[in-house]
Amino acid sequence: MFPEYDVIVVGAGHAGCEAAAAAANMGSKVLLVTMNMQTIAQMSCNPAMGGIAKGQIVREIDALGGYSGIVSDKSMIQFRMLNRSKGPGMWSPRTQNDRMLFAQLWREMLENTHNLDFWQDMVKGLIVSRGTVKGIVTGMGQEIYGKTVVLTNGTFLNGVIHVGEKQFGGGRMGEKGATGITEQLVELGFESARLKTGTPPRVDGRSLDYTKMEIQHGDEEIVGFSYLPVERIKPEQQRCCWITYTSNEVHEILKTGFEQSPMYQGRIKGSGPRYCPSIEDKISRFAERERHQLFVEPEGWNTVEIYVNGFSTSLPEDVQFKALKMVPGFENVKFFRPGYAIEYDYFPPTQLQFTLETKLISGLYFAGQINGTTGYEEAACQGLMAGINAHQKAQEKEPVVLKRSDAYIGVLIDDLINKGTDEPYRMFTSRAEFRTLLRQDNADLRLTPLGHELGLASDERLERVNAKRQDVDRIKNILAEYPVEPTAANPFLEKIGSSPMTEKSRAMKLLLRPGISLKDMMQEIPGLKEAVGDSDILNLEQAEIQAKYDVYIEKEKELVKKMATLEDMVIPQSFNYDKLTALSAEARQKLAKIKPGTLGQASRISGVNPSDVQILMVYMGR
Repeated sequence: MFPEYDVIVVGAGHAGCEAAAAAANMGSKVLLVTMNMQTIAQMSCNPAMGGIAKGQIVREIDALGGYSGIVSDKSMIQFRMLNRSKGPGMWSPRTQNDRMLFAQLWREMLENTHNLDFWQDMVKGLIVSRGTVKGIVTGMGQEIYGKTVVLTNGTFLNGVIHVGEKQFGGGRMGEKGATGITEQLVELGFESARLKTGTPPRVDGRSLDYTKMEIQHGDEEIVGFSYLPVERIKPEQQRCCWITYTSNEVHEILKTGFEQSPMYQGRIKGSGPRYCPSIEDKISRFAERERHQLFVEPEGWNTVEIYVNGFSTSLPEDVQFKALKMVPGFENVKFFRPGYAIEYDYFPPTQLQFTLETKLISGLYFAGQINGTTGYEEAACQGLMAGINAHQKAQEKEPVVLKRSDAYIGVLIDDLINKGTDEPYRMFTSRAEFRTLLRQDNADLRLTPLGHELGLASDERLERVNAKRQDVDRIKNILAEYPVEPTAANPFLEKIGSSPMTEKSRAMKLLLRPGISLKDMMQEIPGLKEAVGDSDILNLEQAEIQAKYDVYIEKEKELVKKMATLEDMVIPQSFNYDKLTALSAEARQKLAKIKPGTLGQASRISGVNPSDVQILMVYMGR
């Protein structure tokens, strides 16, 4: 009934979809197995993609030839570039998406991918012989053989859903969990553990009073994720989001449910996400705060369903309802469904190689929440890399590994393999020591040549990258040579409060002044716009960023060399981390618990960021 596949992908969430698409587009015969064909690429939690550091990951996926950026752009209902007030290394794109359209587009793209087959069933076990995976066994008893297997089980492995004192098996609300795989892998020698995540109530938007909330518009310019000319909505078509706040009154109502909370009563053993805590977690951990921000996010173009971002909870339904009614704008709220927590199995990722292939079983790959991560974007990029490497293995080709200096994807996988994680891992810009190099605007310049070499990124992508690189170099060369007289520049400089020029200079030198943009210079400096000529606005932005950040890029290259010396720097076991208040709270907590012997070991502890290591280096006199 089934042929032998090159790659079998188990699970059709964000990781599974990217894995299947990547392997198939590279030429492998792929089977994607899912428990429900109707929930392919479902946005299980919030209807959004990207955000701080996550947006960089989506752009990297797109640059390599993955699908997430294209689907996100085509299904967006709002776009925002976060952190615009900071340097370009911190800029992060984010889309609000139509949940149903997102899944529909993903399925359409997968169904139009050559070499990709589908099968609906639960996978209950693996076929393993002499330390090598040979295929899978389904719930209906089929044995399907493949050269490699990628497990992307999400929250389904022995998943348990919690709502107050109620608990029942499930991988998502309304869907059963998956059994059998964890038990077999443990028998084979793998270590497993439990994690938990949560989701907020979904409510009826018709029951809300938006006049009592702060409106949040999208950007006036939509950049999107994909480097391809994807058709996107116009700025004026965007849907609004809103912001409202909890209060002490809301918190007091929530506290009445703590006795019935599965988290506080010990029924949930797994650790939850540190940076996306439940509302009850926030109240406990940040008791001094009188209110917490809630983002009121529409689920799509043609639905009244609203996602209450920031109100994730597993408290009893009646407590959720009473508390939310006290939030401004929610006085008459109607629920579609309550929030809930889900607890599931994962496998500490230190058991993996950098290709995401397991150390114990040849040809077996893990990607997504099975590795202890949280978030669509973190899952998708792991799926992409697992799919690439499963294809490479099946075709007896060299593995593909991204370094920390190559991509946020490389940072994420390196963190997982070297540091492991005992709580859901989420990407932040602070986790990347080379974030000036790893900007969202240059992911195509960094990664598309590799994607094209692998057969994943199209010829069109490479042509666009080469044209961009040439145009950016042309702009920079013009700026380096274009003469600017004081009489031409000083009216502009006076207008923006910059000191006047006293002698003739070049446009590039003027651009390097703080607070001056190339866009403004082209409008204000006579002749400069004509000299630069017609150019894509993103190419102009790229030229400006490269010009202004050149010195910082060189500094980051030096940092690579310095990090190699950390293994020789010994930290006394009696070192008191509490006195170093410059360290992040998480770093102090983790360092005091683990007591690393060297700075090298300290740098690989989950939650200890490069900035924390640099603080330790300074304190130790290095």
